[in-house]
Amino acid sequence: MRVLKFGGTALSNANQFIHVANILEKNAQEEQIAAVLSAPAMITNYLVSVIDCTLSGSSVCEHIHNIETIFNTLLEDIAQIQPGFNHITLRLILEQEFIHLKNLLHGISLLKFCPDNINANIICLGEKLSIILMERLLNARNLQITVINPVDNIIAQGREEYLTSMVNIEESARRIKNIPISHLDIILMAGFTAGNEQGELVALGRNGSDYSAAILAACLGASRCEIWTDVDGIYTCDPRQVPNAKLLNSLSYQEAMELSYFGAKILHPRTIVPIAQFHIPCLIKNVFKPDAPGTLIGSINNDATNIVKGITYLNDMVMLNISGPGMKGMIGMAARVFSAMSQAICSVVLITQSSSEYSISFCVPYQELSKACTALNEEFNLELKNGLLEPIDVIRDLAIISVVGDGMRTQLGLSSKLFESLARANINIIAIAQGSSERSISVVVKNNVTAIGIRVAHQMLFSTDQLIEVFIIGSGGVGTALIEQIRRQRHWLKNKHVDLRVCGIINSRMMCIDINGIDLNNWESSLKKTHEPCNLKKLMEIIQENHLLNPVIADCTSSIDVVNYYVDFLSNGCHVITPNKKANTGSMEQYRRLRDIVIKSRRKFLYDTNVGAGLPVIENLQNLLNAGDELISFSGILSGSLSFIFGKLDEGLSLSAATLLAQQKGYTEPDPRDDLSGIDVARKLLILAREVGYELELNDIQVDPVIPHNFINKNDTDSFFKKLSLLDDIIYDKAQRAYKLGHVLRYVGNIQEGQCRVKIESINNNHPLFKVKDGENALAFFTRYYQPLPLVLRGYGAGNDVTAAGVFADLLRTLS
Repeated sequence: MRVLKFGGTALSNANQFIHVANILEKNAQEEQIAAVLSAPAMITNYLVSVIDCTLSGSSVCEHIHNIETIFNTLLEDIAQIQPGFNHITLRLILEQEFIHLKNLLHGISLLKFCPDNINANIICLGEKLSIILMERLLNARNLQITVINPVDNIIAQGREEYLTSMVNIEESARRIKNIPISHLDIILMAGFTAGNEQGELVALGRNGSDYSAAILAACLGASRCEIWTDVDGIYTCDPRQVPNAKLLNSLSYQEAMELSYFGAKILHPRTIVPIAQFHIPCLIKNVFKPDAPGTLIGSINNDATNIVKGITYLNDMVMLNISGPGMKGMIGMAARVFSAMSQAICSVVLITQSSSEYSISFCVPYQELSKACTALNEEFNLELKNGLLEPIDVIRDLAIISVVGDGMRTQLGLSSKLFESLARANINIIAIAQGSSERSISVVVKNNVTAIGIRVAHQMLFSTDQLIEVFIIGSGGVGTALIEQIRRQRHWLKNKHVDLRVCGIINSRMMCIDINGIDLNNWESSLKKTHEPCNLKKLMEIIQENHLLNPVIADCTSSIDVVNYYVDFLSNGCHVITPNKKANTGSMEQYRRLRDIVIKSRRKFLYDTNVGAGLPVIENLQNLLNAGDELISFSGILSGSLSFIFGKLDEGLSLSAATLLAQQKGYTEPDPRDDLSGIDVARKLLILAREVGYELELNDIQVDPVIPHNFINKNDTDSFFKKLSLLDDIIYDKAQRAYKLGHVLRYVGNIQEGQCRVKIESINNNHPLFKVKDGENALAFFTRYYQPLPLVLRGYGAGNDVTAAGVFADLLRTLS
């Protein structure tokens, strides 16, 4: 014997009714089955609404019409599909039921009150009608049917609980055994419905049909209970919150109980109690995929692949804190607290107590806050008046995130993983509780961080992949090169368990956003087709709304407007990576503010490409300083374009010819005067100086430009090149004088005793910068550890690919 329960979505239309009938007929050929049915989708909601509308004096016509339309459509459509289905007789039955419903509602409107027993009769109507339809449908196929009336045979305990009754399984089993059932019969029973000892109809509350199925399975001694729903089974987390949640093959009764208790929607704890008590396996199946394996809940957990089985949550909780000097040593305080909660019928979800015995804290659903406070104030009235207890503290807008798994009892470090994941997301833990069974850990957090909390916890506990969600601002040379490098390396990184997704590409006009990752094979056409204008404020809102785990802003522009958003990006949970030097060369006030927000937000601000492009300059310098090293002096060639130009002077080219060649090869800025002014080198030198602790402004850097200031200020680039030739002889003479001494000319940035200067230098062949040319950068750090020979970093310091590679390396450094 197996018991199969079908929910409302499985009965939402005629095709679904037929599909369920097919499942029943097929399974009945293997062994005897019983089926428990819910109301068709939306019916119970409409029935609840007609009660509410009647009590408020609103019109119920629309809701009544919707109910009648759903059932009449079912009748007509089933009749067209199933030969022999007598829909005419059924229509008369339905009409009588709707007349009875309207009479009940009329009585409620007169009373201005709806007694619980009447409420139960109304909200259980949908299940009753589902059974009538299914019985006639199966009769049309000449199948033998026995219908169990739950009001007569599923007996509730007590007299007053009409809406959330519990069932006396022993008495119910005795009554069902007295029903004459042929071994060939398919058994049908309405879910959600039971009866009390006086023969009155009562409802079984939330997930009542699941509970009905578990009760019937226990009463019939079934070999298995099957819950047919609209999902494949139980997942490690709510797939709506965590898209990469994994389907579980199996769970123990205890794991299922913990998950359901802390908010998992598949099964209610009341459903699990009967099947666990009588050791009945329960299979969660997808009605739309009947051949899929589903999730099996049983005595033994056969799925050892996950030590943690699931993460679940409860929203809209409040925490009550009872504390005061009178707490310590006061016998029976906890008993009084929870006795008061029991008498007030408040559901205590989580309990925690300070080790000093100074306070007891516990969580209840928000809707129970008022009666909980009233009960506590009444219970501790004298203690509160005499100052032995402080006024009851209430913390609102909370959620409980719980991690569940039988294997947690023997696994070290799971708590630290959970806490670390929440810390990485800047989530403050308000309280912690662990079940005595050690198969669950729960944390209390603010409501508004629940989604990101469960996602980061799931990522840490279940996924072997580390995630980077990057938004690339700037689709010019560096941005395009970065996108291409990511496109080429994605599969290689995936094999290294790094999931790198480009979730946004933004230029000065438009932004293309896809939170699940943009197809990088067609990103240019996607950017052209997008209708979303560039709006960095909205970009932040999108990141927040989607609760991204590891969002990274890669600013590949030289725009000060983007830099002005860095603080907002960081404070909203994004890492920021950039070759844009403007953030680090603004005022010292802005510089300090950026560092402060990095510390507060616990996000990373990475800018290794600010100096030396792809060379690991900043990282190595920071490592030296962190190890206690000190900078004595620095000398470096910091411009790839000027490295190329001055290298060509060695070969006899004139300044104007070398500059033109550098521009043609893409080494210079679009306007070469930006390079020849020396300001780019000055910015890089300022970044290095600030990195080692000098509090300098850009105008503190002494800059000797390659060309006079009156050359820099001309607006026309073509006329500039004509005028530049006037300097050829001057620069040639300098180069010749250097050559006669065995020296070469280089454009060098120096830091010496806190003084920074950028200038043309004549250097000899013993100098570490002597051979640096052809676009290379070279940086010589003389430090306490590195002397008399300096630490030299040398390599290409210009070019889109090199810079993009540096940004790529910084991207990977955002991983924990």
